[in-house]
Amino acid sequence: MKLEELPTLDDIDVSNKKVLLRVDFNSPVKDEELLDDSRIRAHVPTIKELLEKGAAVVVISHQGRPGEDDFITLEPHAKKLSEVLGQTINFVDDVMGPEARRRIKELKPGEVLLLDNVRFLAEENINAPPEVQAKTYLVRRLAKLFDVYVNDAFATAHRSQPSVVGFPLVLPSAMGRVMEKEVKALSKVFNPQVSPKIFVLGGGKVPDTIVIIENLVKNKVADRILTTGLVAEVFLVAKGVDLGEKNMEVLEKKGLLGLIPKAKKLLLAGAPIETPLDFKTVDEEGNVRVEPAFSVTGLIRDVGPATVKTYGELMKDARVIVMRGPAGVMEDPRFREGTRELVRLALESGAFTIFGGGHLTAVIKELGMEDKVGHISTGGGALLSFLAGKELPALKALEMSKERFWSK
Repeated sequence: MKLEELPTLDDIDVSNKKVLLRVDFNSPVKDEELLDDSRIRAHVPTIKELLEKGAAVVVISHQGRPGEDDFITLEPHAKKLSEVLGQTINFVDDVMGPEARRRIKELKPGEVLLLDNVRFLAEENINAPPEVQAKTYLVRRLAKLFDVYVNDAFATAHRSQPSVVGFPLVLPSAMGRVMEKEVKALSKVFNPQVSPKIFVLGGGKVPDTIVIIENLVKNKVADRILTTGLVAEVFLVAKGVDLGEKNMEVLEKKGLLGLIPKAKKLLLAGAPIETPLDFKTVDEEGNVRVEPAFSVTGLIRDVGPATVKTYGELMKDARVIVMRGPAGVMEDPRFREGTRELVRLALESGAFTIFGGGHLTAVIKELGMEDKVGHISTGGGALLSFLAGKELPALKALEMSKERFWSK
């Protein structure tokens, strides 16, 4: 099934029906207070649409992981959702117990109920196939109280957990607007009719990025792959470039030297991989300078101006640009320019742009160019899995649901 054929809110009748809505309210937390509400705001259009269509909406989400500081109740999320939605959100500090079930049964059309952190349940922290998750207590206890299931949590699409893949097998299911937007944008990545496609890949998740590059090359998806950051350093070493003792020590400490054979194999296979021409470096005295990639003496901290100019020229003819990960150590203002310029050039290229990662989102806001963005992905791990060619369990479950319920 093509991604764009998955059911959406346009395909379901929710009038006077109870809808279980899986969202991703997982937010940065400090001292049990939310530091950012962007993920909560992202789901408001889906919730509003369901309410306007006459549904009673029960929202389910997770927050943090067991044992971590951000593993808290969703009560603060309920307060924030009430504020941004403009109506009172009922909250119950229960997920599938008697009180939660009672409150769900009593919910009327136009009302919203937020259940507590679904990861408080041990079942939710286990990955298993949809057929197995459909038999969990969570799904068996709650599914019979609902008419429809809607998944709007793309950021969890790579998880095969009960609240993500279990309900679609027992309820008619569809994508919410956040999920739909992600799927439509990412469908362009593997659409052979839309080209040239350029990928600008950097950041610190080098092993994941190498897997992505392998998949892009295998499926002949990318016309050009422009590398930055540590990813670029690995490919330069694979080309035989001497990056100096300091930078090799960094690669060794991060366990990245083992990736060099894979990088060499990709280069020898003729993969369309570009590496930086120059870098911004810093020496032991703290002096910043621009150095050619083939004669680096300082510690690499950002791509240089020649690289930015060359990459910018390559992006001019692109129809799709996917950018993931910063080009340098953005936490230091001295090494932010490379990322900023590459983002600006991508947005000015006229291509449909897809950005992944909080660093790039922050840069887009700094530049004040939000109106030129094609799509900013909400899914970190899900985006990585998608680009790496892996099947997303959430989308597979929705496909299975369509076959079971929508084909009848």
